[in-house]
Amino acid sequence: MTKRWAFALLTLLIATATLAADLPPGKWWRRPEIAQSLGLTAEQQDKLENVWRGAASDLIDSRGEVEKQNIALRTELDRPALDRAAVQKAAARLNIARGRLFERELMMLVDMRGVLTDAQWSRMRAQLDRIEANRPMQQRRRQP
Repeated sequence: MTKRWAFALLTLLIATATLAADLPPGKWWRRPEIAQSLGLTAEQQDKLENVWRGAASDLIDSRGEVEKQNIALRTELDRPALDRAAVQKAAARLNIARGRLFERELMMLVDMRGVLTDAQWSRMRAQLDRIEANRPMQQRRRQP
């Protein structure tokens, strides 16, 4: 039973990827096709760059912490004698790290959203919805 529980938890952890900001990867505002389709001005691109720069260091640290906590949890799950309380504590620390990462990504998204007009945001959402619809089911994230 304990091994089944550990396997179920591990499967859940693998399936539950860190929820990232719902934007294309990388510096999407610098991609000519995206900038043109959204009608981004040079000033908006510079503002988006500044938002990204302001968040980059925190995001790197937060992602590193999530990875550290993933390793700690895997270590607990790999022990020959499974300690339920230790696994629970490691899982709680991982949850906290994921929550901090999500919050930082979300605040970056809020700041980026503040740079876009309502029409630009609507076009961005429509593009993201098309990308999501074309993604294989197992790669899709749960939408709130």
